[in-house]
Amino acid sequence: MSNVVATHSKQESVTVSKREVRSAMVASLLGWSFDLYDLFLLLFVAPTISVLFFPTTNPTLSLAAVYASFAVTLLMRPLGSAIFGSYADKNGRKKAMIVSVVGVGVSTAAFGLLPTVPQIGFMASIIFLVLRLVQGIFVGGVVASTHTIGTESAPPKWRGLMSGLIGGGGAGLGALFASIAFAIISALFPGEAFNEWGWRVLFFTGLLGAGAGLIVFRSLNESPLWAQLHEEKKKTNEEDAVPQSPIKMLFKQYPGVLLVNVMIVMGGGSAYYLTSGFVPTFLKVVNEAPPNVISGVLIASSIVTIISALLFGHLSELIGRKKVFLLVGVLNIIGLPYFYLALGDSVTTLSIYLNTMGLAFLGNAAYAPVLIFLNERFPTVIRSTGTGLSWNMGFAIGGMMPTFVTLASGKVENIPTTLMYFAIGIFLVYIIGSIIVPETKGNLK
Repeated sequence: MSNVVATHSKQESVTVSKREVRSAMVASLLGWSFDLYDLFLLLFVAPTISVLFFPTTNPTLSLAAVYASFAVTLLMRPLGSAIFGSYADKNGRKKAMIVSVVGVGVSTAAFGLLPTVPQIGFMASIIFLVLRLVQGIFVGGVVASTHTIGTESAPPKWRGLMSGLIGGGGAGLGALFASIAFAIISALFPGEAFNEWGWRVLFFTGLLGAGAGLIVFRSLNESPLWAQLHEEKKKTNEEDAVPQSPIKMLFKQYPGVLLVNVMIVMGGGSAYYLTSGFVPTFLKVVNEAPPNVISGVLIASSIVTIISALLFGHLSELIGRKKVFLLVGVLNIIGLPYFYLALGDSVTTLSIYLNTMGLAFLGNAAYAPVLIFLNERFPTVIRSTGTGLSWNMGFAIGGMMPTFVTLASGKVENIPTTLMYFAIGIFLVYIIGSIIVPETKGNLK
């Protein structure tokens, strides 16, 4: 069997060894999982953080404030993509990935050092939000690099699978790592001990992801498509081969593409944050499940997330991106309302497991082909910038949905019904976007 595979650009075939493909896959997968790990930590400790940094007489408003701080991070991600995406397009995906992944890990650990409102008053809330802004910039940079180097290195027939593996598999692994860490820390710091010190230790684990990232990225080669473009630029002395301002080129030549992309990504991002992202809080405040049940459910759901992402990502390679978007849109507009209401009425551990896994399976299918779809919408010279901005703008909108759901619910008992209505509205937009977009399969050049 040959040890090389071919990936294609519009100039010529690029030969990539299987080792390089595996290296790019592992780096992208772990880079994105470390990123999602750091973000998931906040969702897992939202009830604790709400009391320590955003105390109010209404627990629902305190939770909404925590989710608002999460949304603030997401709003900074487009800026991170603009900064690191441009850097990746001009200087390479690998360099951008190293800086951004380490930045996310260090900023996450810094949350464990923060003073709380009982200690220094309202300034604690402000410092918390400022650090979330910083973290958001680095997160945007992770997207711009991890979401291009893996698919650019993969052979054409595996790009859909790679999309699901990195996007959904990375999210699933990140949630799985966070679920395991949460279970361990909760056991080491039970009850009030977690509210005093456990949450800090949980944030400190962000340094583990940063350190692991540095180890993994050492063996990573540059994206073959970017490397080829860079070599051609040096050979021909064409300074314009890589634009001085990828952002300017993106908004000048691809504004319509960017807008329609966001319609699709918004649906995928909303589905992610209203299923996997919202489930930890749902289980605690609606089902009032004990920590050991919550940890087990989250671990099982993380595994389901990976399976769903791989399945629908590869399906897009078999039947096309557009058809999968339409299929997933219809499944979610019917399935999510059912599972939200069923989970809200669940009283047995088995029913909680089954309904949560149903939410994870459908919700995470929505963005499985999105990564490769976005890559196929832009040329190599601006792919990191275009993909990063499209992804982060859509996920920024999606990330605000838990805040809106919490505020619109008013009372905890209204959360399942509110989620049902939000899911229907979101996936109507997703389906419209799926109808508008062209089929892009095979357009990665």
